[in-house]
Amino acid sequence: MTEPPVEFSLPNVAAGPDPFSISHLDDDIAFVVLFFQRDHYCTNCRQQVQTIADRIGAFRNRDAEPVSIVPEPIEKVEGWQDKYDLPYPLCADPDAEIGAAYDQPVRFGVLGRFSDFFGRMPAVVILDRRASPSEIAYVHKGSSTFDRPSIDDLLGELDELRSEARDAAATADSSSEQ
Repeated sequence: MTEPPVEFSLPNVAAGPDPFSISHLDDDIAFVVLFFQRDHYCTNCRQQVQTIADRIGAFRNRDAEPVSIVPEPIEKVEGWQDKYDLPYPLCADPDAEIGAAYDQPVRFGVLGRFSDFFGRMPAVVILDRRASPSEIAYVHKGSSTFDRPSIDDLLGELDELRSEARDAAATADSSSEQ
């Protein structure tokens, strides 16, 4: 995938810059893993943000920064941070503009657009910041609240992206030596 990601600025109630913006991250962060959550009440979303927190070292060892984006007002997102003390960005997207810009799936037509609880599905996007401009390297669009990649699967995707870059660099080096 090569389309450029949507740049954005959202209120961040956890670790990292506030407001959060991809462009404000350190240059040594090669990947940004955007977790588009369903809503404040979603049990699976709450479990996922805690699992990400538990595995934060695995993401950072891969030069990746996870970011959870919740389509709720900042007050509700602050409630998650108060309860879970997440060590990575947790952003409020009250109008679901960024979720829409990244094509987060919504079911049930107008009803789904009116109520995140009924319609919004989880999504994950990995941005590769090593390219200029950054590009979307991976997308998973959930079809149900349970349809989300495991953290191990996402870490595997990051490993593969890093491996592809090493292989490409090795090929370029061997070509230049000939």
